[in-house]
Amino acid sequence: MATATLHSSAFTASSQNEFLRCAPLDNWRGIGPRGLHSFPRSFARDFRSVVLSTCFVNTRLQQKRWRKKTHVRVMASVNGNPNGFDYDVLIIGAGVGGHGAALHAVEKGFKTAIIEEDVVGGTCVNRGCVPSKALLAVSGRLRELQNEHHLKALGIQVAATGYDRQAVADHANNLASRIRGNLTNSLKALGVDILNGVGTLLGPQRLKYGKIGYPDKTITARDIIIATGSAPFVPPGIEIDGKTVFTSDHALKLEWIPDWIAIIGSGYIGLEFSDVYTALGSEVTFIEALDSLMPGFDPEIGKLAQRILINSRKIDYYTGVLATKITPAKDGKPVAIELVDVKTKEPKDILEVDAALIATGRAPYTKGLGLEKVNVQTRRGFVPVDEHMQVVDADGELVPHLFCIGDANGKMMLAHAASAQGICVIERLSGANKILNHLSIPAACFSHPEISMVGLTEPQARNMAEEEGFELGIAKTSFKANTKALAENEGEGLAKLIYRADTGKILGVHIFGLHAADLIHEASNAIALGTSVQDIKFAVHAHPTLSEVLDELFKSAKVGELIPIPSKEEPALV
Repeated sequence: MATATLHSSAFTASSQNEFLRCAPLDNWRGIGPRGLHSFPRSFARDFRSVVLSTCFVNTRLQQKRWRKKTHVRVMASVNGNPNGFDYDVLIIGAGVGGHGAALHAVEKGFKTAIIEEDVVGGTCVNRGCVPSKALLAVSGRLRELQNEHHLKALGIQVAATGYDRQAVADHANNLASRIRGNLTNSLKALGVDILNGVGTLLGPQRLKYGKIGYPDKTITARDIIIATGSAPFVPPGIEIDGKTVFTSDHALKLEWIPDWIAIIGSGYIGLEFSDVYTALGSEVTFIEALDSLMPGFDPEIGKLAQRILINSRKIDYYTGVLATKITPAKDGKPVAIELVDVKTKEPKDILEVDAALIATGRAPYTKGLGLEKVNVQTRRGFVPVDEHMQVVDADGELVPHLFCIGDANGKMMLAHAASAQGICVIERLSGANKILNHLSIPAACFSHPEISMVGLTEPQARNMAEEEGFELGIAKTSFKANTKALAENEGEGLAKLIYRADTGKILGVHIFGLHAADLIHEASNAIALGTSVQDIKFAVHAHPTLSEVLDELFKSAKVGELIPIPSKEEPALV
């Protein structure tokens, strides 16, 4: 390997100026206290890659002085591979998380590849977020057209409505195909190598990939990111046939509409599918192991949502019971569900239905990754990581050059959280010290109306307030006070703000109502940027819009000790 070492003593003022003249600072990547991570493309084209060893740059860049111990090692290409590796960044899994990480890696100038055993897009695009939203779009339209009272209030008359099941299913499938194609094309257009097969670690910075029946290929990378996602979790005792007993993967195909369907679990997935099935004419029975429906939601929001989304529809439910055994329909017999009381373990009922959807959450897809090769043990299947998403081994030590993002690490099992984590990893590899605040990541349930949330629930915030000794503030506003919601005749809804009454720090926001999933981002960004209630209440919102729900919410908050605003010579324009 041919190398050229440039020591700081060799960098005279003139040579530094010439070096920087050829590479404007705007083109540099990762300049900061942690040093340089890669050189500008014009420089990299000549050398193909750069390895920086013990290189620190004075943060006062305008002085252009190199510290005495600083040196830069420039390595010539070896078989066209950067730094002696096949890739700078190699990602296992081409879901939303892996895709986001890959795009950001290319933006930072890294030679990038992504390994995918199935198709680009992962669960979200192919079997989750995307096709489910297509089905929910249909259920939303049907609900509007079937709600005679609502239409009459708007002066609209509509004849009988119906739907074509296969056309609805095709809409979901076509949307998934379109988004999958867009993601694939975006990777190819940016020069990301898509490697088909199963990726398995062989050791540090080295893995193999390949398809069944074909020889494996071995490749190396300076940094590896695990982004393998998750799969539906099926509890023991439940037999899946994909026809009458199925997971969300099968349900999205919408092969038939059962007259009566039991949904095991009343979280996000179960609630959204109850919205779809009831709109299409099915009766639904929820089976929930916990004492109340909709666990994970703020209790007050959940109570209101239950009244509108469950109690007013063709839905009944069991709580505090486990479905210990589910047998698919066969030989003319219906699906049989054996229910057991969670606390007493006594048999409670045997439910016979046309179909059962298993919506009991998701499990990490981490088997077969070869983690044992780098002394990593999963925890309930999840890969342990630190705040930078760097993998932690069985001895509690960080595994160099190995990261894990998304559902596989279990920090927050949301597609956009996976993408955000991937971007933070690439920032880390670029020399930045960005840490993702998971409490600023929003979540949404796309029922009708929608539910969204960010940060802490009220019980969580009260526990924090008790432990840390501060007063908790709660503010609420109703959609019935919003002009736009009333114009749409959609006044059912509530927005709730949870904050520190002493400092105005926003701890959580929860919304139930029209377009709640879109409204939550103002609160999410406020938490991410550390914006207090005192500051955000002066933000201006267009009138009449639904965004004024949050405007009124922030304005109604009462902070005990207002933070003084420094006076200025000239008043700010508002």
